[in-house]
Amino acid sequence: MIQVEANLIQGKGFMVFVFLNGLRQITWHRPSFAAVDFCAYPRPYITRRSIHLDSSLLNMIVALKPDFGKDGTLFPPLPEIRTPKVNQQVFTHRSFYARPTHIFEDHPDDLSPDNEKYEHLGDTVLGLTITSLLIEMFPGLRVGPSTKIRAMIVGNPTLAEISVKYKLPDRLRLHPAQAITLRASTNIQADAFIGGLYVEQGLEVVKKWINGLFAPYAIAAYNIARRDHGLPPLLDPYRRPKALSGTSSAALAMGAAAAHGAPADFTNLSTVGHLALFNQHLQKANTKVEWIYSDGGAPRGGGPGSDMALVPAEGELLSRGTKATPVWHVKVFVDDDFFGRGRGNTKKAARNEAAKEGLKKLGIVVW
Repeated sequence: MIQVEANLIQGKGFMVFVFLNGLRQITWHRPSFAAVDFCAYPRPYITRRSIHLDSSLLNMIVALKPDFGKDGTLFPPLPEIRTPKVNQQVFTHRSFYARPTHIFEDHPDDLSPDNEKYEHLGDTVLGLTITSLLIEMFPGLRVGPSTKIRAMIVGNPTLAEISVKYKLPDRLRLHPAQAITLRASTNIQADAFIGGLYVEQGLEVVKKWINGLFAPYAIAAYNIARRDHGLPPLLDPYRRPKALSGTSSAALAMGAAAAHGAPADFTNLSTVGHLALFNQHLQKANTKVEWIYSDGGAPRGGGPGSDMALVPAEGELLSRGTKATPVWHVKVFVDDDFFGRGRGNTKKAARNEAAKEGLKKLGIVVW
């Protein structure tokens, strides 16, 4: 059951709590909350209202149902943090030392001994590792669905469940007054442990543990995402279509290219890059631009500089192409001022060369 409480306290702003089966999962603090009209009340108060949750938020707080085998026999053991100092800090809540929270930076000789930094670090390491895991498990998954799946995997319900299974909250040192509150925030212990393990033993150890731990969660989240996209669940996501016997990988690659179209040839990518940048700057400046073309014969079009349209740059011969391989020459004028010249086998390629000179005149360094 999902429950949302929006509380307003004068001078504090809005505190919005999201509960899943009675456990707090998400907390927001906002100076205003447009979904609930509290402004009509003239006096300080606390109130509760139900609000609408969009699908992305529901995905973040959905409880996944991973398959760890019969009686959870496949649930991996918790790695050991061997350094006493790191281990103690991982399991120390900031309330234990009751240090002030408004300080900008700790003194180098008196760093905060609680687990907040490990929690912050662990959150980042977890996100990186899960992203890598999803790429390995589902190589065809697009970025949009992958982002939603990752949000479900690293959501607070998942981390809270993992923390409880490993009994991490039981080892937490904290101020007794915070004990009840922290029961609803057991997810932070998983982040802190991941951060501490990363600091002590590095990314590879963390990845090995997390991959085994979160793969079943990834499968569960993957099937939910498929359902949201109107697709049937894939019971075994590890199964992929196998190559036909006797079919070479080269032949398969050729078949894929034929099915999806050959990849674009980026060898001449530079033929558009300078032109796009040049046009972008000119559009911002709201200037008049004129391009004067020639194929090496008579000038095409009048306008500024038409009398010099065929004048080559110093030390350069004006070349003419053939019908099969034309060579286009172009000059570009900005507000009637000459900005550059270029040539190429297409008009666009010629414009790009002229734009490259024009960028230099604008003071924009290009390579």
